[in-house]
Amino acid sequence: MVQPRYKSLVDKLAHEIRIGKLLPGMRLPTHRRLATEHKMSLATASRVYAELENMGLIIGETGRGTFVREFSLPSNYGIENPAASDMLDLNFNYPSLPIQAELLRSELKRLSTSGEIESLLRYQPHGGKLYDKVIIGQYLKNKQISVNPENIIITNGAQQGIAITLLGLLKPGDVVASDALSYPGFKLAALAHHLEILPIPITPLGTDLDKLEELCKKRAIRAFYCIPTLHNPMGWVLTLKQRQQLIALARKYSFFIIEDATYAFLAQNTPPPIITLAPDITFYISGFSKNVASGLRVGFIVAPTDTISALERAIRVTTWNTPALMTSIVCQWIKEGVVEKLECLLRKDAKKRQKIVSEVFEGITSIRHPMSYFLWIPLPEEVRADKIVTSLHQLQISVATAEPYATTPYIPHAIRIALASIEIDLLRDALIKIRNVIEYHIDL
Repeated sequence: MVQPRYKSLVDKLAHEIRIGKLLPGMRLPTHRRLATEHKMSLATASRVYAELENMGLIIGETGRGTFVREFSLPSNYGIENPAASDMLDLNFNYPSLPIQAELLRSELKRLSTSGEIESLLRYQPHGGKLYDKVIIGQYLKNKQISVNPENIIITNGAQQGIAITLLGLLKPGDVVASDALSYPGFKLAALAHHLEILPIPITPLGTDLDKLEELCKKRAIRAFYCIPTLHNPMGWVLTLKQRQQLIALARKYSFFIIEDATYAFLAQNTPPPIITLAPDITFYISGFSKNVASGLRVGFIVAPTDTISALERAIRVTTWNTPALMTSIVCQWIKEGVVEKLECLLRKDAKKRQKIVSEVFEGITSIRHPMSYFLWIPLPEEVRADKIVTSLHQLQISVATAEPYATTPYIPHAIRIALASIEIDLLRDALIKIRNVIEYHIDL
């Protein structure tokens, strides 16, 4: 069987990319120019680029052109894989404090001699034990969130909370809206459940709620995933007026709100959580990875009463229940005030790290909150994010590009820097190297 002529061009370009004749970052001819050069239709030229893009060899960028992909980056720009041991990891956030290891030793010693040790070996209720829910309810009450313990579902971290909410309440093909830049874990979970992600434009101050309403008039949106307090990666905190406007839209167009509060503990004097303003249509998701320890994998969902059984079924078909040992440790630390103490120390730590950011990146545009553990650096038009990330990898520094965070086909050239995962003594030097790399590429 004779191979279509355009396939020969696909093979030729793929070979040239793989052998390095076409270098990473090189701009390829426009679709129209490719069609003219090879005497083919514009549709066929577009098909050539589509196949190369599906092969992961090129990337098309709206308004910029088509480029050869950078291959020295880790899979998915490093967002799915922790940095190698010799890397300075400014990609993931796993805050830690010197006292945590000793706290764990003490708690394990207590558990080893307690009367509850045997019960920790058994299956737990799918949504968690009522006793543990009561304690998590007390934790939430200290944050001005009053909730019936029966409305709490305990999960294996906040990430499972997101996945369980999507799996339990939505069907494949349903539309879930999200900010145009948002937490990658939501994006992965939504795609895994075959949901359509509808990106909502953003402004420097938050979600463009007027655009959201325009889209609500055109599409049947089932849910809106948002991070109203310390948005990841943009760092904004929605005002009370914005939260009330979002709730009004949810009621008018009959969609529910998924409120991710993973980093909310870092911010103080913020407007009330959306769950307190609209508990009947809001799913409040958080956990103890960022404020206690990422390895414990304990999270929770606060959900409307009529959805609890659906969420418990989703847990049953995935992990059955949260490991009892981990939940017991977290709940004991809530009772003893350890969680509150850790959160206080982490707020001070985040503030110190952001102060270093202010000093190092003075004069460079960045988007961040003064109490957050991350920052977003939009790059000048002439600077490509993949080049920045590759240069930093050569210096043993790992950061993320915008690709994992983008829910739109258009991916801005920007980098997201996590501040919490390396010792503070190493942070300044790493940030100086990042600034130097950015300035080097600007000057090229």
